Amino acid sequence: MTDRGGTLQRDVPGALGAHWDGRGCHFAVYSQHAEAVELCLFDAPHRHESARLRLPDCTDGVWHGYLPGVRPSQLYGYRVHGPYRPEDGHRFNANKLLLDPYARQIAGELRWHDALYGYRIGSRRADLSFDRRDSAVHVPKAVITDDYFDWGDDRPPRVPWSDTVIYEMHLRGFTRLREDLPEHDRGTFGALGHPRTIDYLQRLGITAVELLPVQAYVHDRELIERGLANYWGYNTLAWFAPHPAYLSDGTLGQIKWAVRELHAAGIEVILDIVFNHSCEGSELGPTLSLRGLDNASYYRLHADDPRHTVNDTGCGNTLDFTHPRTIQLSMDALRYWVSEFHVDGFRFDLGVTMGREAYGFDPGAGFFDALLQDPLLARTKLISEPWDIGPGGYQLGNHPPGIAEWNGRYRDDLRGYWRGDDGMRGALAARLQGSADIFEHRRRLPYASVNFVTAHDGFTLADLVAYEHKRNEANGEDGRDGTDDNISCGWGQDGPTDDPAILDLRDRVRRSQLATLLFALGTPMLLAGDEFGQTQNGNNNVYCQDNETAWLQWRLLDAPRGARMRDFVSRLLSLRREHALLRCRNFLHGRDIGNSGLPDLSWFDENGKRLTSADWRNDIAHLLAVRRGAARSDGGVDLVLLLFNGDRAAHRFSLPQPAAAYRCLIDTADPDAGERAVEDPSCEVAAHSVVLLAGQLEARQRDDAGGADAPTDEDSNESADGMHD
Repeated sequence: MTDRGGTLQRDVPGALGAHWDGRGCHFAVYSQHAEAVELCLFDAPHRHESARLRLPDCTDGVWHGYLPGVRPSQLYGYRVHGPYRPEDGHRFNANKLLLDPYARQIAGELRWHDALYGYRIGSRRADLSFDRRDSAVHVPKAVITDDYFDWGDDRPPRVPWSDTVIYEMHLRGFTRLREDLPEHDRGTFGALGHPRTIDYLQRLGITAVELLPVQAYVHDRELIERGLANYWGYNTLAWFAPHPAYLSDGTLGQIKWAVRELHAAGIEVILDIVFNHSCEGSELGPTLSLRGLDNASYYRLHADDPRHTVNDTGCGNTLDFTHPRTIQLSMDALRYWVSEFHVDGFRFDLGVTMGREAYGFDPGAGFFDALLQDPLLARTKLISEPWDIGPGGYQLGNHPPGIAEWNGRYRDDLRGYWRGDDGMRGALAARLQGSADIFEHRRRLPYASVNFVTAHDGFTLADLVAYEHKRNEANGEDGRDGTDDNISCGWGQDGPTDDPAILDLRDRVRRSQLATLLFALGTPMLLAGDEFGQTQNGNNNVYCQDNETAWLQWRLLDAPRGARMRDFVSRLLSLRREHALLRCRNFLHGRDIGNSGLPDLSWFDENGKRLTSADWRNDIAHLLAVRRGAARSDGGVDLVLLLFNGDRAAHRFSLPQPAAAYRCLIDTADPDAGERAVEDPSCEVAAHSVVLLAGQLEARQRDDAGGADAPTDEDSNESADGMHD
């Protein structure tokens, strides 16, 4: 092995990655088990290297050196020499060019070829063989960057959790079909930061966008061969570098500009990030980065057979978060996105994986400890998807305080209630109460429950009320992909219809689901496009559909139904902002409001009677009223009363005592009706509908009530899910 093109100078070990100092560049890469590491320089993405230089020093497993004269935009990669012993977990192969896992920008695309694999494909006992073909011309290259950007007076919005409304979107799909945006920007950060995009989000009432993965990812070989693509991007190649296709001008500054513009509008940016696995797949996958750098350090391997990777993620491999260098890689990446791009938080895909120690999931795992003690990261919004497919993989409610969680129970219970399933009244009550039965421990607050009815994975809201069975034929997997249990209903027909009565009923159920989502305690998350009827034509797994099946169909806003639904969602969000009782910061427990004799939370049946334990156990009950109250500074009490009718017939609800001066703010059966006074002591609620009333009790009225609604021992408010007030 010889150096070509110069010699790297020895330097003091520093931060991992490539760091330009104005005169040259410091290079550092971790590999505990390597025998030598070469830095390879390139003049173009798909050419052989112009220079190959040996890193002169290794300190504590970090190989490092300094190259004077090199400048930003220089392309580079690594070749790592070491043992190729799959049976011991080592898969070094210097014939394979490796991407720096700390690359801040990449150039070129992955070109699938058998030379990308460390073993001879098709050989007997394949992965134990050794492939000597050079992969350099087939892989993307890392780019040395200059990170300067003028942020001006940018400040993070720091929206309180109790005021936060998350809008989950795919960066490309959100604007790909927006004809009012510059064509070359559509589907990129250039469109996300455009004034028209920001105006739309502001008018809707969104406080945070949560972007599906924007880090550089790989399109799976089998998808490419089927003429498809990895649209969602959950196949990460580089955790620091943005996906090149998402930069319309090719610069990192475009992301920073988009974030700055969103911040100026009071909108936060949350990134969905994939640390649970990488794009290299199982032991039969390609050698692109971590596998060739140090397979035994970065990946979890079977203890009794290190030749094979552990697959707790369903994606072939699992990163090893018991190893300090894996934790360091993730922490460094998160800090980079916060410090350099000013992002406001992260959602961790399959977050249970990061909490896995040798004995299983642990809320005190090293990753969580490192994350929550970090002075920069601990101030951001942190969200976990609290499951993976490994042993004990469903950990909803078991993450440490400071990390919110996607609440899959909320999704399933709301879908079941509004479909008309029996036995769901108690479950609905528990979800409205911020899922206190799941999250109220260790002083966690309601925001810990990220509530959603739909997300990128599954039906859109319009499809949830139109399809009873998935329609995934276009994915080419013979219907094996995507869940079969969608808890959906077509309301008279499975699939599209022109029947106005069915369409009206579907719209009403959608409005009721959205109202329930936005009026429950916790952090609501909307799926982009649900506000105007986005459909995927029954496909509940569009991960491979980079086309109009998955892209938002903005033309739906031109139709009356689409515009009407969008306006309704905007109104719901406005009401949530205006009424603190719709977004309580703390859990409610039916405690006395300022010695008024009125509890801050009460549950009633349609007759205005407090629910008893027997009532909660009534499986055929589909009606529920919930009243929340809070003291005012003048001694009065503010009230909101939510009336839920999950039945197929209309019902008249008697308003509970004490009588208050109520106004009807929203009725999902009549979305065009304005606010109106409630003159009668009862209120009719149409089938499959929600009604929101807001009222006040003045101090004199409150005193006259004299505790008419105070809790009693025999009138327990305990729900079917163990939630109590």
